[in-house]
Amino acid sequence: MANLHLSMILSNNDRTQPLLNGSVQPDGIDLAVSSAHPSEMFWRQLHFSDFDISEMSISSLLMAIAHGDTRWVALPIFTSRRFFHTGVLVRSAAGIERPEELKGKRIGVPEYQQTAALWARAALQHEFGVRAQDMEWHMERSEERSHGGATGFQPPEGVKFQRIPADKSIASMLLAGEIDASLLYIADANLVDRSRIDLTGNPAVRTLFKDPAAEGARYYGHTGFFPINHCVVVQRRIYEQHPWVVLNLFNAFSKARDQVAKRAAELASVFFDLGVLPQDRRKVVSADPFFYGVKSNRGLLEAIAGYSHEQGLTPRVLTPEEVFAPQTLDL
Repeated sequence: MANLHLSMILSNNDRTQPLLNGSVQPDGIDLAVSSAHPSEMFWRQLHFSDFDISEMSISSLLMAIAHGDTRWVALPIFTSRRFFHTGVLVRSAAGIERPEELKGKRIGVPEYQQTAALWARAALQHEFGVRAQDMEWHMERSEERSHGGATGFQPPEGVKFQRIPADKSIASMLLAGEIDASLLYIADANLVDRSRIDLTGNPAVRTLFKDPAAEGARYYGHTGFFPINHCVVVQRRIYEQHPWVVLNLFNAFSKARDQVAKRAAELASVFFDLGVLPQDRRKVVSADPFFYGVKSNRGLLEAIAGYSHEQGLTPRVLTPEEVFAPQTLDL
């Protein structure tokens, strides 16, 4: 039987490289693979369904499903994780020293509904008592170029919200003192985001947390969460015709991740052998925090679904069973 020919688009990161370069391929599937910046990739998929398989914003996917969009079946392949609230930027002259001092401030965000913003707002609320309603939100993406334009996004009730004018950006407003902070800052060139100024090392801005790594460790120790950002989706029409693609894709993505993790461990072992790294860190370095599957991530998945509803993005709390392919629920 001939292989199934499918198109796939992924972000360019370490864990997807073996799929992008073809060194790992799913059984029974010939892939035409493209890569794109996540902002642009999600916009294209949500608006135009350009590709058969893609990474997808979990927040946008929850919203789409909750509003009756049945185009996608999700796979519990989580290619991107980060402690998003540790990356909040503040204007140095704004006098913001603690998260609690964000109350009453003007906050920029590329897109209000994006997963990074969802996790960051959840951390601010549940760790520091700062609610979305306590701040004034300025969103950079236009309705036409936003993910929310395809998911039915409306500013949640009680949230002070406005769009950044087309001739401005998060960067320009931060530097001009027109906003006080940015929940997430994206300067990478893509079709969706407008900021293009590299603010790294710019004395006019700094991270809210003076030691982001330490705050990430504190948050993980308190919550046990290493937040998930992206999953993988397959168009439902393909899944219904060829349900076997789900596990074949899951296995291929897992193999790609393991291949990268093994190579990283091999490189690290050189430093252990040379005595550059302490031997008691070997076990930590060999552990892979990017584990896939519904079963091993259920707590995180239930948390983000709860946060989405809590923040007014979804009308109800979705369960993993409503989002992910049945074959993956026990993985």
